[in-house]
Amino acid sequence: MKTLIGILFAMASLSAWSWGSEGHKVVALIAEAQLTAKARAEVERLLAVEPGQTMASISTWADEHRNPATGTWHYVNFPRATCTYVAERECPEGKCVVGRIDKEVQVLASQDTDEKRLLALKYLVHFVADVHQPLHAGYADDRGGNQYQLQAFMRGSNLHALWDSGLIKNLNEAPEAVASRLVRVSTIYAKNNLSPANAAEESCKIVGLEGYYPERRVGQDYIDRFTPVMEHRLKIAGDRLAGILNRTLK
Repeated sequence: MKTLIGILFAMASLSAWSWGSEGHKVVALIAEAQLTAKARAEVERLLAVEPGQTMASISTWADEHRNPATGTWHYVNFPRATCTYVAERECPEGKCVVGRIDKEVQVLASQDTDEKRLLALKYLVHFVADVHQPLHAGYADDRGGNQYQLQAFMRGSNLHALWDSGLIKNLNEAPEAVASRLVRVSTIYAKNNLSPANAAEESCKIVGLEGYYPERRVGQDYIDRFTPVMEHRLKIAGDRLAGILNRTLK
């Protein structure tokens, strides 16, 4: 029975991963390019605990080691009637992506062991990207778009998967190329607004846009409209991750 439960959880987790490995690497690379000298030195020192690691390589660690205890850390659910974040309602006991970002920042800023602070860094790099994926601040009743079936790029899929990886893969660019292009885009306001709760509210509002839930057969008009939105969320996530690390590790 335990084995069956583990298999079912693994299947559910795979469908709920955010941005896919490409998107997470893009966010990490954008952030890395904007670290201050002090923050960069401390990040590199912590990464050296596990020789060969980089910000890009650890960006998917939280998905690769996801389990029943950490599953809810990757997202936050809003009621369909509002995108106003209320911690007691959306994040009881801090068990959502907003609460975990705050927690990992505390650990990273602490005098705890390098091993625990590296673990916090791994989670933080991942979760800041997660909270900017619109459907990781979507609705519980359709599991963040996982239950909204559609056909995109001539394949059966769902809305969550389309935003996780479909739109990014359609760019046909390596993560390094996407990050290099997006890092040059100016989003100054993002660096002045590092609140994960605000980021979650932004994502929720995108999900609520008219037309965000497409026709069952996704057309080129949807791809053309929302690819820039997806890129903007990746860019803001990278900017804010850099801002959080620079502030925490100063």
